[in-house]
Amino acid sequence: MIDLTHIDDLARRLSSLVPPSLRDGREEMQQNFKAVLQSGLSRLDLVTREEFDVQRAVLLRTREKLDALERQLAQLEGGLSGARTPPPTN
Repeated sequence: MIDLTHIDDLARRLSSLVPPSLRDGREEMQQNFKAVLQSGLSRLDLVTREEFDVQRAVLLRTREKLDALERQLAQLEGGLSGARTPPPTN
């Protein structure tokens, strides 16, 4: 989930940049900035850092298992190809 305190802070900063002559509606502008920011961010396919780290760890474990299975398969294939070669004839 997106941290709304950052959006509030950004909306306050944006509203503080408004020229003094337009500051009468500052609160309304701040709410509009906040709504636009929330709307834009909600359309993005974002994940939290925690979700990212969990998926990264899962991917790492999966990669390690795959590497081990590939090594095991290579050993088994090596053993089979050695067993298939006919013994040398005298």
